[in-house]
Amino acid sequence: MAANGSKTAVYAAIAGNSLVTVAKFTGFMMTGSGAMFSESVHSAADVANQAFLAFGIKRAAQPADEAHPFGYGREAFVWSLISAVGLFFVGCGVTVMHGIHALTDDHPAELVGTNIAIGILIFSLVIEGGSWWLAIKALMDAAKKQELGFWENLRTTDDPFAVAVFLEDAAAVFGVLIAMASLALVSYTHNPIWDAVGTLAIGGLLGFVAVFLIYKNRGLLIGRAMQPKDRATLQRILEEDPAIDHVAIQRAAVTGASAYRVSAELDFNGHYLASQWLEERDVNTLSEKLSDPQAVAPFLSEFAEHIVDHLGDEVDRIEDRIREALPGAQNIAIEPD
Repeated sequence: MAANGSKTAVYAAIAGNSLVTVAKFTGFMMTGSGAMFSESVHSAADVANQAFLAFGIKRAAQPADEAHPFGYGREAFVWSLISAVGLFFVGCGVTVMHGIHALTDDHPAELVGTNIAIGILIFSLVIEGGSWWLAIKALMDAAKKQELGFWENLRTTDDPFAVAVFLEDAAAVFGVLIAMASLALVSYTHNPIWDAVGTLAIGGLLGFVAVFLIYKNRGLLIGRAMQPKDRATLQRILEEDPAIDHVAIQRAAVTGASAYRVSAELDFNGHYLASQWLEERDVNTLSEKLSDPQAVAPFLSEFAEHIVDHLGDEVDRIEDRIREALPGAQNIAIEPD
């Protein structure tokens, strides 16, 4: 499940981009600017993509059921991938095609109302900048919690929502700056080629962001190992436990946004388990009782039953310790070896 910061960033981005999309399309219709058209398509694509992310948050939060015993966590990666593909084909594709058409047009239309368009872009910059700041804050909070640097957290985080909103809002902010620069150059030079150049630059920016998000979500869908820091924490918890002699972690994989599935074989310390049993009993009484050969078989039966029950309690205790240290460890499978 996505963190609350990611949810806030996604819903804020939807609200902000919806408002900005209307403003940019209005500016495009008033000016005929290709860069303005690119930004309009960009914002419209962002609204659709972030709607996919919001749907993914809802789907990934569903509890496990009979059909999906490990839950729906990986739906986060599915819908984030769909969002990234949409950004590539709609945002990047349409924008680049429009830019190429404008660049090769022998009789480009003269742009009008560039000052109005720049004013709309400034308004968009304020709205999208605020949305971007919320995405930055969500990643900063997550990085602080993980005791990681901001950029390291961005590279390694398993939360696709926070990364997608951060990069899409970053592209929105820089896209607006590119559009403003291209319109300013057109106004200064009276050469419409700068509008086409700005359109292509925005398309290239969207393509870069989309490819990065596709690559990241592909890796998560295939199945990525848990972060080294968390795996080291898991290893330490198991190795330091007095009930365990040897640890063999078989799998520690990402199953959703900041969610893990862990399986391990543990060689339990029989002496420790027996000493736990003896602490609750008087050794002298046991010694006298076992002097009778007829008492040996019942004793062994009782002892074996206790050890089996106690082993189950130890497994539950260890799982609780793991979940306390690693809240994302939602599925834990411990096999006594």
